[in-house]
Amino acid sequence: MLRRVLVIAALVAATTLALPGSPAQARFCQIDYYCYLTFYSDSSHTSVVGEQYTNCVGDVSMWGVRSGYPEFVETPC
Repeated sequence: MLRRVLVIAALVAATTLALPGSPAQARFCQIDYYCYLTFYSDSSHTSVVGEQYTNCVGDVSMWGVRSGYPEFVETPC
C-alpha cells in the first residue's frame, strides 16, 4: 500500500514538473482608468517588444508581442 502511494506521488510530481508553465497574464484595467501595459524583452526592461493601451471607455489597442516581462501603469480618467 505504501509503495502504491509513493508511486502515485512520484507520477504526480513528474507530471507537474513536465508541464510547461503558463505565460505571464496581463492585469485588467479598472473601470474609469486608462492603462498602459508595456512588454519588454528581458528582466532589465531595456527593449520594448510590445504595448497594450486601454482607454477610459475600455477600448483596447495593441502592437508587438507579449512577453513574460510586463510593466503595468494605471491612471484615473
